[in-house]
Amino acid sequence: MKNPHGIKAAKLYDSDLAEIIHIQLNPGDSLAKHITPVDVVFYVLEGEATITIGDEIETVPADNLVKSPKRVPHNISNKSDTILRVMVMKLPKPTEKTIIIKE
Repeated sequence: MKNPHGIKAAKLYDSDLAEIIHIQLNPGDSLAKHITPVDVVFYVLEGEATITIGDEIETVPADNLVKSPKRVPHNISNKSDTILRVMVMKLPKPTEKTIIIKE
């Protein structure tokens, strides 16, 4: 699916209640820092994610889940040398647009 981050993404589930997206970040790839109007849950499927939520930065290995509260700037980066795959769950499905933060 097309996205403002320019990364490989596929919408796996889309209903009035939730949206689930699979993203793949190649080594060195990163999502732009952005703000979502709903809570977001990241589940790292493969690789190691560097996840920034507000001022906190954490390295998250596969099979771990991280929650990002609504309206808090966040992003995901792949600082490793292997592919990173993450399932992104937006709960509930957003009715407002995501805000990209230009740095």
